[in-house]
Amino acid sequence: MKNDLVIIGGVTAGISSAVKAKLYNPEIKVTVFTEEKHISYAGSGLPYFIGDKNLPNEKLMSSSIVQFGLQDINIKTATRAISINPERKKIMLEDLQTRRKYLRSYDRLIIATGAKPNIPQVAGNNLKGIFALRNIDNSLAIRQYFLEQKPKRALVIGAGYIGLEMIENLLEYNCQVTIIEKASHIIPNMDSDMASFVEDYLESRGVSVFTDTAVNEFRGRTTVKEVITDKLSIPADFVLLSTGVVPNMELAEEAGIELGVNNAIKVNEKMETSLNDIFAAGDCVSTRHLVSGREVYLPMGSTADKQGKVAGENAAGGNAVFKGVLGTGIARVLDMEFSRSGLHEEECIKLGIEFISRKVAAKTAALYSPGSGDMNLKLIAEKNSGRLIGAQIIGYAGAARRIDMLATAITINATVNSLIDMDLAYSSHFSPNWDPVLAALNQF
Repeated sequence: MKNDLVIIGGVTAGISSAVKAKLYNPEIKVTVFTEEKHISYAGSGLPYFIGDKNLPNEKLMSSSIVQFGLQDINIKTATRAISINPERKKIMLEDLQTRRKYLRSYDRLIIATGAKPNIPQVAGNNLKGIFALRNIDNSLAIRQYFLEQKPKRALVIGAGYIGLEMIENLLEYNCQVTIIEKASHIIPNMDSDMASFVEDYLESRGVSVFTDTAVNEFRGRTTVKEVITDKLSIPADFVLLSTGVVPNMELAEEAGIELGVNNAIKVNEKMETSLNDIFAAGDCVSTRHLVSGREVYLPMGSTADKQGKVAGENAAGGNAVFKGVLGTGIARVLDMEFSRSGLHEEECIKLGIEFISRKVAAKTAALYSPGSGDMNLKLIAEKNSGRLIGAQIIGYAGAARRIDMLATAITINATVNSLIDMDLAYSSHFSPNWDPVLAALNQF
């Protein structure tokens, strides 16, 4: 039995794999090496950590190093993996505090190196006041910048989940907020007719929104003061780069491991790479889309957690599988919620999938129920089979949580006809008499 498991990476996938490996095989020796000082933190909570000046960073941690020690998992922070020698089963490591380099052998290895911000390669991108948000150190630096510099004009570049969630927290600092998006509409993984509800809402709350707009240059002497785009000039003394991520795949590539779409590490359903005894999981890997069947790169914290568990169990001698993803996501900006799962119309067109879509506008609860809010729901079905292949929700008062029901239906390849007879719970506090999901299904 191969009992010495080494894991590179100490956030979601790395820690998830360590815990699962130890649970599956208590006799296995598990060591985690990570460059960061902080481990096992909730990346999705970073925008709210910035907005709440009194929130300690410990609140973002799921476990401490001491707790992992009690589980007999050895965590080595501030340690960088420099190279992997798969033939000798050794990795070269560097202690970032002492700068000492040394070799460490392994029986099995899990690469969970995550991803890094996709920084626009334009002039001035190294000016002070320009930040990406990927880890706790980034969020602490942003907090400190607001404390010291007190910026008043904030520009968010990229209108995905993190960028939109940051808006609420920038408004907490009394900033004038502008957001720009390179794509033709905000939230590019939703259809434009659904994303427009969020765009209109943001503008009603005083946020300036510019789509189909790309950054050309950042200007300022030492600190950013102005951002030049291909359409207009925007004054800004704080810039958040929310322009997506790219996988940290350099270690794997140099070791000869096969890469896949978006240069992410290619793995099979057991999270095995192309090299024996080396697994990978999390934001550094590609995966399979459950609807299209295609290899995709859709980094999500929830996906990293599940992949880490599979990698950890299998590295400890198990036979678990990870089937794939739907890209299910949910977020909130101020009071408005949005969620999605599966394919959207624009993806279907690109993939050559014939589809039918239906939209309904509804209430989240009975009209007379306190707290009832508006919601808009869109369902997409494959034309010939009637199989549900996509869903999008925009609304208030818990509207977005209905995506879980729809993601379940998409996962099991349910048809719209088979779902019409769902016996959903009813109370006027939680739904109109005719639930919006059933109302949409009956439109087909």
